Amino acid sequence: MTILNAFRLDGRVALVTGAARGLGWEMSRALAEAGARVLLNGRTAERVQPRVDALRAAGLAADAIAFDMGDRATMEQAVRTTLAGGRIDILINNVGERDRRRFDELSTADFERLVDVDLNAAFALAKLVLPGMIERRAGRIIMVTSIAADLAAPRAASYTAAKGGLAALTRALAAEVGVHGVTCNAIAPGFFMTETNEALFTSPAGEQWRARVPMGRIARPEEIAGAALFLASDAASYVNGHTLVVDGGVSATFMMR
Repeated sequence: MTILNAFRLDGRVALVTGAARGLGWEMSRALAEAGARVLLNGRTAERVQPRVDALRAAGLAADAIAFDMGDRATMEQAVRTTLAGGRIDILINNVGERDRRRFDELSTADFERLVDVDLNAAFALAKLVLPGMIERRAGRIIMVTSIAADLAAPRAASYTAAKGGLAALTRALAAEVGVHGVTCNAIAPGFFMTETNEALFTSPAGEQWRARVPMGRIARPEEIAGAALFLASDAASYVNGHTLVVDGGVSATFMMR
């Protein structure tokens, strides 16, 4: 196998949550272009169908799989239906909600809800796909965490806690499933110009965020794709329990310019 062939995903099936837009869409597109059949997840099939249609129009393999990460019963039914007719070789747990309120503005219920969607649901979904991966002795679990897992900021208590837990879960699963030929790694994005973040990064306050990045700019969404493809592929066959940071150097620096 040549090194370029090691990045191919022909014959593999990948499930990407939160795939209708932003980083989820860019990772889905990259995996499809590398040969995988990609199952694009959104709360409803209608939400992701335009993305499925775009991939199919390009001659790529894609299908929609609809469920809300906060609805365990629907999640389990959708995934078990998929597994009954096939398999899932790659899981990218990408869904991550935010609550940008101060600590004293968050109720306990608010905190628990966000941790449930961002952390507990990722564990529940991994539990559904891991038995098949273990049986086949091959598989990739990729958690999308955040640099906020290690770098705290105001108005992010529940998000920081959830992403920190997701990074720890990545290491814990890696320690357990590696012996079965399955790897579990994470991607920690920094500041990306997604639809969700565009208003913030294009506002006057956005200049402060830009100045914090050694590369002097906010990332384009498609710049997450290479990290996802690497961790999903045979090129990363001996990478396990690692968090790959994609942040332009933010977490490597102490002072803003």
